[in-house]
Amino acid sequence: MSWKAWLGKLFAKPPPQREPDPYSALVEPYRGLLNSYDDPKAFLDQFAHLPEPSKHLFAAEALVSEVANGGFSQLFLNSTGVLAPEGVKGLKAIGMPQAAAIAEEAMAWFGSDYPRDYYVRNDALAAFEEAHGDHDDADCPICTIDDRFYAVMSDENGGFEDAANQFAKRHAG
Repeated sequence: MSWKAWLGKLFAKPPPQREPDPYSALVEPYRGLLNSYDDPKAFLDQFAHLPEPSKHLFAAEALVSEVANGGFSQLFLNSTGVLAPEGVKGLKAIGMPQAAAIAEEAMAWFGSDYPRDYYVRNDALAAFEEAHGDHDDADCPICTIDDRFYAVMSDENGGFEDAANQFAKRHAG
């Protein structure tokens, strides 16, 4: 068989469709509808209209994704940081209370009133870094809390994906 015939045969059939993870099925419908770059109040007003299970999963996934991509400073420096308190609630809801407690500890850097505004969070982190140095220092509290979070995320309740999928299966429908 020529390579052209083989290639034609290969593309004649559509690739097999993989079933989405149960938690993705509860989050995907809302990904394009929510814009964390909006005014924090407007974003949170939109977010409030999601079904409860989708809220928990959406926010927990946002928190976990940002921290996995660059630590808690990444979460707080991005617009997605507006959802950090909801991410903590989501982690608790899916059965990851240790991860939630570490996230709450990280949020406590801002004091008792977590800033929803992107610019307020960025200014606070800049002041923190000015006072304590950047993230390459072994004694950096941001770095050590990141490492603790990573360790818990892979072990607690089977890890994030397993916990999220189990939660989604219990709340699908």
